[in-house]
Amino acid sequence: MLLYLIRHAHALDGGSDAARPLSKRGRAQVRALAGVVRRQENFQPAALWHSPLVRARQTAGLLARRAKLPVPLHRVSGLTPDDDPRVIARRLNRLRRDVAIVGHEPHLSALASLLVTGEAEPPVFVLKKCAALALERYGTRWVVRWLVSPESSG
Repeated sequence: MLLYLIRHAHALDGGSDAARPLSKRGRAQVRALAGVVRRQENFQPAALWHSPLVRARQTAGLLARRAKLPVPLHRVSGLTPDDDPRVIARRLNRLRRDVAIVGHEPHLSALASLLVTGEAEPPVFVLKKCAALALERYGTRWVVRWLVSPESSG
């Protein structure tokens, strides 16, 4: 099973945190990331999960369109910045299909660290905005396949 952890792209400042939309810069970041993942032969998640926050939903939707991913988008609880990563880890351990998750820091770094090392703290990953980390499950542990950040995605 492959898991893709994607941090939302740059969002506008101000207003309600939950309602902050992507900025022009953020939309450009998603377009660049979509170009990178389109070239990844194995980037074929069966579903794209996102947090309930607007910037994550917009990142997920734009990525799916730009990368031409014919996958359903699912708003999933447990993906906000301060949620316990063990909740999603338990859910992932029951899955047998590839999934991409669009979420937030520090949750995504804690989740990746938990999956790879068995401990959420201290984090061994820090995802920049619109970065994507691909993990592959081997038995009960996960290993890193690749990481792409906005600086390396063109």
